[in-house]
Amino acid sequence: MLIRRLTVGFLGTNCYLVACEKTLEAIVIDPGFRADETEKVLREITERDLHLRYVVDTHGHADHMCGNSALKQATGAEILIHEDDAPLLADPSKNLSKMMGFTVVSPSADRLLREGDLVRVGSFELEVMHTPGHTRGSISLHCTSDSIVFTGDTLFAGSIGRTDLPSSSFKDIMRSLSRLMGLPAQTVVYPGHGEMTTIGKEKRENPFVLG
Repeated sequence: MLIRRLTVGFLGTNCYLVACEKTLEAIVIDPGFRADETEKVLREITERDLHLRYVVDTHGHADHMCGNSALKQATGAEILIHEDDAPLLADPSKNLSKMMGFTVVSPSADRLLREGDLVRVGSFELEVMHTPGHTRGSISLHCTSDSIVFTGDTLFAGSIGRTDLPSSSFKDIMRSLSRLMGLPAQTVVYPGHGEMTTIGKEKRENPFVLG
């Protein structure tokens, strides 16, 4: 599996290009890039001769999905998001772009995700874990075969996502955190912002886990 992290946008969002090196099928997770960064992401796809099948938003905030439209227009990729966050795509107030000083309206989702769904790309599968708290429809994507998990804004290295925003819940994110801590310790965490970590390290060091 190829994983390429691109830090993009106004808030330093981690946008992940994930591909099967055998079939050259790929997905982009959290395309939170500005218009002037679109070519940077498309260049990665073109230079590696990848076929982009899906764009997956871990949640509906603008800094994680403002590149949806550009990628869909350029590649025809399907947009996937949890059913609870789908309404955020077309609403600048709910997706917080209005609060950030610009307007983002994404195309509607081609597929609504739920707990336990599988996102298949080439020879690997990412299982959808519904991990609400930062938003109602926040998800994490877990690949058992490669011991990795993409956590969006649910879990960061040493921290967690904000819970003072509309549809956020500290109680829910703590439940989601507990679920993630149930993954094997060696699982590599690819968060929505900041550096990579592991489940084992977060168990030992994350103050929200330690209480």
